Amino acid sequence: MSYDPPQPSYTHPWQPIPPEPHRTPQPSYTYPWQPVAPEPSRPPHRPHREPLGHHSDLRVLRSAYRWQRRTATLTALGYFTLFLVLSACAPGVMSRTAAGIPAGLLLALLQLPVTCLAIALYEHTARRHVDPLAARIRRTAELDARRGAGR
Repeated sequence: MSYDPPQPSYTHPWQPIPPEPHRTPQPSYTYPWQPVAPEPSRPPHRPHREPLGHHSDLRVLRSAYRWQRRTATLTALGYFTLFLVLSACAPGVMSRTAAGIPAGLLLALLQLPVTCLAIALYEHTARRHVDPLAARIRRTAELDARRGAGR
């Protein structure tokens, strides 16, 4: 006594094999009068979610850090490039005197304060934009780690 339909002893190579009929699962008990065992209680299912500090936060942090690097780099290199272009293309401007000092020497001496300004700008943008984002991502990662350890 089987629930399976009888299979033909041979099939033609071009004849499709009939699909299996859908079977309902039978209860797993030995005697028909035995009650069905209740399913074991499971804890409530929590839907899977992405960790809090995921890709979007890291993308925002990368773009803020990129903006910070570009701003500081362009400040220092921009001034240095301006000095080189004026030296090569406008020697008359560089040889003029301002307060008894040639303009070329004055612009060369100003490179140190401009470099210090670029460093100060870098630190300012780090404190204002990048560090708060990094701290937020760090806090959410620690929170996710604690939640993961509790499971």
